[in-house]
Amino acid sequence: MTTTIPEFCQGIQYFKDSFPEFDRYGNTPIIAENTVSISDAHDTKAAYQTLLYADALRYLTLQVTASKASGHPGGFASSVEAYAALVMLGHKNIMTEVGHHAPGFYSAVFLDRSLEDMGIVTVQQLRDRFREKHGLLGHLSGFIPGLLNPAGPLGQGQHFAMAASLLHRNVLFPFTLGDGGMGEPYPMSSMMHFHTAYPEVTNFLPVLVWNGYSQEHHSMVSTKTNAEMIAYWKGNGFSEVILVDAKDFDDQNQAGNYVDSTAFSINKRIEFTQAILVAMDKAAKSALGGKLTVFIIKQLKGAGVHALGAKSHNLYPGDTLDSHHIINALKERALPVAAWELVRTNLERSSGGPAAKTVVTEFDYHLADLGELPLEEYAVGGDPKVSTTAMGALVVHVGQKDPHFIVTNADGNAASGINNINQGLKIIHPTTDNIYFQQPQGQVYEPLSEDACAGLAVGLSLLGARTLWCSYESFAINGVPVLQTVAQAMAELRRPTPSTVCLFTAGALEQGRNGWTHQRPEIEAYFAAMMRSGNVFPVFPPDANSIQVCYNWALNTKNKSIIITASKSPLPIRTTFEQTDQGLKDGAVVLQEVPGDKTVVFAVIGDMTLIPVFEAAAFLETEGIGVRIVSVINPRRLYRSHDVLSETCSEPDNDFASDETFNQLFAGDALIGVTGGSSLMLEPIMLRSNSKRDTFAWKRGETTASAGELMAFNGITSEALTKRAIELIH
Repeated sequence: MTTTIPEFCQGIQYFKDSFPEFDRYGNTPIIAENTVSISDAHDTKAAYQTLLYADALRYLTLQVTASKASGHPGGFASSVEAYAALVMLGHKNIMTEVGHHAPGFYSAVFLDRSLEDMGIVTVQQLRDRFREKHGLLGHLSGFIPGLLNPAGPLGQGQHFAMAASLLHRNVLFPFTLGDGGMGEPYPMSSMMHFHTAYPEVTNFLPVLVWNGYSQEHHSMVSTKTNAEMIAYWKGNGFSEVILVDAKDFDDQNQAGNYVDSTAFSINKRIEFTQAILVAMDKAAKSALGGKLTVFIIKQLKGAGVHALGAKSHNLYPGDTLDSHHIINALKERALPVAAWELVRTNLERSSGGPAAKTVVTEFDYHLADLGELPLEEYAVGGDPKVSTTAMGALVVHVGQKDPHFIVTNADGNAASGINNINQGLKIIHPTTDNIYFQQPQGQVYEPLSEDACAGLAVGLSLLGARTLWCSYESFAINGVPVLQTVAQAMAELRRPTPSTVCLFTAGALEQGRNGWTHQRPEIEAYFAAMMRSGNVFPVFPPDANSIQVCYNWALNTKNKSIIITASKSPLPIRTTFEQTDQGLKDGAVVLQEVPGDKTVVFAVIGDMTLIPVFEAAAFLETEGIGVRIVSVINPRRLYRSHDVLSETCSEPDNDFASDETFNQLFAGDALIGVTGGSSLMLEPIMLRSNSKRDTFAWKRGETTASAGELMAFNGITSEALTKRAIELIH
């Protein structure tokens, strides 16, 4: 065997002198030169070299995590035969919902040379940069070459795989799903709705890692029998359920229903890996062939690393490379130098090259030309118009120009004043019904789950397509976690992609009669906090003219998360297109200015909240008090540059209102911030203002007969605003 250590192996602490059956099955790479996969899944040589790859992944995963006494080796260790089989079969567009599998995924893209794009050439560099700034963060990210999706919160991975499968119909997108993550409420339901909407799109493949444990205890599905697990997936619409149980190959009489395949004899290890390889080949062909398919690998958590069960999940400060149990585990998994070289060669050839050069997310997705949007400018002071409906007309244009464009909504577009979207683009549904504007081929995706709505929309945006997630502000909170994940991922992506765009309608003030269950403007605090990350832009158009300009702007941005919040009620037209252009640039625009001995400035977020402010201004004018009403359209612009980490984002937006511009907008003898949502959204203004100031904001929901009554319950009335203004200037 080769004894000269190749450069990439520098940093590997332990090598074996030999490995059983290597001379027989490891003499030449099973993936031939100028090919992209093994030629025969039934070939014993293929199984053997897949086994070597699996052990290489186990070794690197443990050594990398132990080098920092931190990270999560156990879950990935129980899945490596399945992962390795996919790669040996030529499939590298592999996703995951398990952020804890990160060190295993990093090991994989290191071995196929993808990480060389980050300057990581050796195992030592892999160790050094694990869990370090500008290196390999503890959970997966789109920043890492060759990796397709971020992963951290459980229950999100299927969204990315389904989005990818929708855009790339001839590519397989496996995603690993932990048996802990399967217990989240959304994965199965979201896959079922997707399959009902797109029955022909089956090229995503859940790979369930059924290892019996979650992070700190047995998983909740650990007591299921194999038959029960198969029945569960079939009962949820999967026509092909393929399960390989390591227990069936155990020749060491291991106790329990979950066993460690690395403890088997070499012949049984090869046999087990062969079974995985053949079954995975069948699963891949099934998924690509039009059947909704799941692959299940059942193997004990921690197989082949330093501990078993939940104790293998993560490392603690004492789990270092000097610890005896880590040393023993690494020596047990060590490979000969020649085996490392063989694995490296196979992975260089698999799928046509490193994942960083071949997976779909390493290329810009082609976008259709939208042409000019049919903007319709209404006369200021003319008849009241519904903002959401005005935006809906533009959304229809986008969908008609871009066949990949999708609108998602859990609670119904019609209820949000955007039924014109349904009429123009059609709800995706297996039952054709013209009354409800639904048909099998549509562009409006309506599962009754905000997680599923947000997940598909932002997943598609991350992968390069245009989308729009519509939601009641009240319920959107259930979909925000995956939006936040993608917003952060977009901030560090190495390629441009369309921004995630959201339309939140029917805000709390319009939901009086429904009571507090439908009044959740606290969500704005979430986005106010996210503004500081640099690429999140909540925008608040005050009318039907403004919303059109805001949407047009959002469509032309990259790698941002833009949240448009507007009412579904007919409201006055207060701005021109030009004013909103200025408001998007400066952060805000002056709607009315009345001179007086002293000036009170109202900084107003929202549209309905302008009503009591204009009423207060009219009274103050009669008292000889000057008033300036400012509509805050783009509050992110009103921060100072050092408040926001914009410069750290890909596709950075470093435009902030200058002090001169800020003072022109907000300087006065008193400043009152007004919002129907969280007061935190006013923070950029309150930070910079030197005036006497106060805020009027949402406090709590209540059942009321009107928006005005609900604002009054929260203290937002013309009388209260007038009283406080007079107090501040005296």
